[in-house]
Amino acid sequence: MDQDQNQNQLQIELSEEMAEGIYSNLAIITHSNSEFVIDFVRVMPGVPKAKVKSRIVLTPDHAKRLLMALNDNVSKFEDMNGDIAINDASHPFPMNFGGPTGQA
Repeated sequence: MDQDQNQNQLQIELSEEMAEGIYSNLAIITHSNSEFVIDFVRVMPGVPKAKVKSRIVLTPDHAKRLLMALNDNVSKFEDMNGDIAINDASHPFPMNFGGPTGQA
């Protein structure tokens, strides 16, 4: 039985560079009928340009799984640390990339 469990486990490798992570304070989400694209951007105050630091392309079912996993993790975080306050007074970024978008 242990041998079957070992064969069914996925080993994920994380390089040192990737383990450092990339800071992002804006996510731009677009989609087509076959994929979701999430661009992670770092916006700095007073700087008129911002660069995409990372782009993730997902199938619709993986996008839904990501949504469910984030929801589960946010709920667990809030159970331990209290509600995460979102400042509704923050100004949305004036961006239009020609498709359906959402910002996080």
